Amino acid sequence: MKPNTFMPKLAGVLLATCMLTGAAEARGKKLELYPVSDATKGTYQELCAECHGGDRLGGIGPALIPESLKRLRVSAATSTIKDGRVHTQMPAFGDQLNDQQVADLVNLIKTPLGAMPVWGEKEINATRVFNEDYKPVEKPVYESDPLNLFVVVETGDHYATVMDGDTFEPLTRFKTQFALHGGPKFTPDGHYVFFMSRDGWITKYDMWALKVVGEVRGGINARNIALSRDGKHIALANYLPHSLVMLSAEDLTVEKIFDAESLGGETTRVSAVYQAPERDSFVVAMKDVPEVWEVATNPKAEPEFDAYVDAENYGKDGAKPTSEGLFALRRIQVDAPMDDFFFDQSYKHLMGSSRDGKSGVVVDMDEGATIAKIDLPGFPHLGSGISWEWQGKPVMVTPHLSESKISVIDMSNWSVLKTLDTAGPGFFMRSHENSKYAWADVFFGPNKDQMYVIDKETLEIVKTLKPLPGKTAAHIEFDRDGSHAILSIWENDGMIIIYDAKTLEEVKRIPMSKPSGKYNVWNKITFSAGTSH
Repeated sequence: MKPNTFMPKLAGVLLATCMLTGAAEARGKKLELYPVSDATKGTYQELCAECHGGDRLGGIGPALIPESLKRLRVSAATSTIKDGRVHTQMPAFGDQLNDQQVADLVNLIKTPLGAMPVWGEKEINATRVFNEDYKPVEKPVYESDPLNLFVVVETGDHYATVMDGDTFEPLTRFKTQFALHGGPKFTPDGHYVFFMSRDGWITKYDMWALKVVGEVRGGINARNIALSRDGKHIALANYLPHSLVMLSAEDLTVEKIFDAESLGGETTRVSAVYQAPERDSFVVAMKDVPEVWEVATNPKAEPEFDAYVDAENYGKDGAKPTSEGLFALRRIQVDAPMDDFFFDQSYKHLMGSSRDGKSGVVVDMDEGATIAKIDLPGFPHLGSGISWEWQGKPVMVTPHLSESKISVIDMSNWSVLKTLDTAGPGFFMRSHENSKYAWADVFFGPNKDQMYVIDKETLEIVKTLKPLPGKTAAHIEFDRDGSHAILSIWENDGMIIIYDAKTLEEVKRIPMSKPSGKYNVWNKITFSAGTSH
């Protein structure tokens, strides 16, 4: 396995940092960023600002704001400031700061910003950095099947590994941005893949050349990305600022920025964006307003009208279109904000979680209307739901984030068909069209080391695996033909474990640093029913 690192030119990094630090001035306002003492502000500016930005919005280092550090515990933040972080440029400050000074800095980075930061086309385009060592290739530089590769995201030390899906041997390992989130997205031919970090950096990587192509920062705090059906456009969902950003997948330039606002003008965070390949569009979840957006990725898309109307009268009564063609915006009104979307294979139906965590809401995308509500208490994690045919009808199966159960939903009438009891709440489910089994983890609680294998015909748990007692077992992914299932031990000193998907026997273990996700090129570009979309 050969190392693969991308070290952008200093000028580009400094330019990105300067643009970030200057974002506050762009509004003509001075932001009071943190209600802490002048001494702590001074300590931050002296020790932290050079890498993380004077306004905490990031630069060479990640943004130090609550939205980006949501999962970073106080103990972990304290340790990082004192001891530094291995495999990064984060130094140790334990010999310069006492315990109270460290605690004050932790309090500072956990304190929200005083105002909405500006991050528009000028700021985004100024951050583009390209790898001067990258040269395009006409064919893969390896003998492996390029459509049966895995990308394994290792969040323990912020690296990614590209692995052969036939031999399960790593081809390369390369440094990523801090805290990748939302899953990488592949172009339709599998040639390129795009990663996104929580603080809005998007990395373009050539899966044939095994090299980083370039990077751009599209937001301050981001949720995920989606790629258009033709692979030409990237959509980025942002919490900060409230925006939906369209970028060129070719050169990472800004194509369009939507201010995330309801029809009535209420601003909102963008929860997520999804590719709907059968519809040639992006579907967008809004965090704070009762709308779902559909944004066309077809340059010849029909005109859209900036209003809520039913399907029968859509565009009539002399109304003038507000958009048409590429990126035409359609708004669908729902009863309440919802997110964590699941789509059926046709992308005609969308199911989202209600904010109260007690139900699922089904929207007919053609009609633009809610057609069903399903009683699903316990925060169903619909974004991890998968589907298959069962006794001639389509079923969708989802874990729950706060209750110890798995729900089986009949998609022919949108009712709960069956409930499986588990030893704790789960997070991920996976299967494959060629496998008779679906796999589900117990992600939370004392039984997080368990993994369930469910028979897709009987809808029963037929085996419970415990690959490494006491260690979190999570996130199954299958190889291209569904013959192997790959499991993560979700720990800093973790590993991936390969299983024979028929016999359920263990085949191989490969040490890795908190392998949070594994993504098979073929399964992703074909939108397999067994994986999340």
